[in-house]
Amino acid sequence: MTTEHEGPGTLVILANFVSPLAVDLTEEAVVRRWAEQAPRKLWLTRPGDVLITPTPLSESFRRYVFHRIGVPEKSVDVVTVPDTPHLPMARALTEHNLLEPLRALVNSRPTARLLPTALDEASAALASDLRIPVVPYETGVPSPGTLRTVAAMNTKSGFRAVAQTIGLRLPQGRTCTGAELEQVTSALLACHQQVVLKTDRSAGGHGLHFVSRGDLPPQSPPPPPDSRWVVEEYVEHTRAVSAQGHVSSTRVEVAYDGEMRMSGGSFAGYCSPLRDLPEETRNELTRWTLALGSQLAAEGYRGPYSLDAVSTKDGTLFALECNVRRTATTTAHAMVTRLTGCGGSAWSTGTATTAVPTSFDEAVNHLTEAGLDFQPGGSEGVLLYADRPLDGRSWRYAAVASTHDRLTELEVRLAAALGHGEF
Repeated sequence: MTTEHEGPGTLVILANFVSPLAVDLTEEAVVRRWAEQAPRKLWLTRPGDVLITPTPLSESFRRYVFHRIGVPEKSVDVVTVPDTPHLPMARALTEHNLLEPLRALVNSRPTARLLPTALDEASAALASDLRIPVVPYETGVPSPGTLRTVAAMNTKSGFRAVAQTIGLRLPQGRTCTGAELEQVTSALLACHQQVVLKTDRSAGGHGLHFVSRGDLPPQSPPPPPDSRWVVEEYVEHTRAVSAQGHVSSTRVEVAYDGEMRMSGGSFAGYCSPLRDLPEETRNELTRWTLALGSQLAAEGYRGPYSLDAVSTKDGTLFALECNVRRTATTTAHAMVTRLTGCGGSAWSTGTATTAVPTSFDEAVNHLTEAGLDFQPGGSEGVLLYADRPLDGRSWRYAAVASTHDRLTELEVRLAAALGHGEF
């Protein structure tokens, strides 16, 4: 069971992937693509919970999830918020006259609590309006100062500033405006063969630009002069790793770690726990994650966060960014822990691609015929955890096994069962 469900009462799960915390909301295509992942939050529900989602959930997916987590289908209320350009999801509720129906659902649940994916100002304001606490804040709603810290730490420049104060090893780099970007990039390329240009507020690999010495000048139009950027040396590495921390009122801990699967600089999947990494490198990642959590705790933050880093061939670790919110791996980890009853399994996420568009039920049938479909009470198998993709082909999955070697076997069989895969 997820830690959020340890207390009494029901959850109002706000799948606010549409949030200015991670990306500028004018980036409509990116926001819409992230919102497609919202159905996975159904795995967190218990009877009596409310799920607020920007993406409709298919009946097939609902039946699939509820059967595996043992929750009656009609015991969870789902509120769908229509796509609303440029508005945080928590504010879009009012735009579509959904606030009062939501208030009625909350009023019938006296011990309800809000669980946002991203702790932005709009979600905190929604909790205050509904008069319910935000998970896991003992005092109800985080302070304005805590919200400012969360917003700052979800920028590349904000992370670098804090990382330097707590002694994390960083790639050489500089923060600059759009007007300064070309000059700063040229200066760093004089010292490094390749650099990475990062939009200050971005996530999941969006907003990264890799530039090598001798490349042609960037294409027009240039970025807005007042936009914010971080330019860093590109660190040649063999592994991209991440650790997930959690801050409570009494402690800071590392919940799990793993290797990030990357494609062109973008996050494409995860495999946990970490293996085949030098022990000192893994220990350093743990120390850094705990130090970052302690800094967040001092600012009043409570809840999950992650630290992303890369490891060079000799095991030297460089910190790249942090995500102070529920990330692409938190729901998968909670789901695996819930279904297996323990936190000791090896698990992974990725995208498996079918040769032709397939319905959700057809995709499940492929898994069943291949002996891969995870069933209640099982200890290994494959789960389709984010409903049918828009193209009907790119299926997000989670695989669970007792060992990494067995996990690899399952993923190879999954690729064969669906046609071919990307891991």
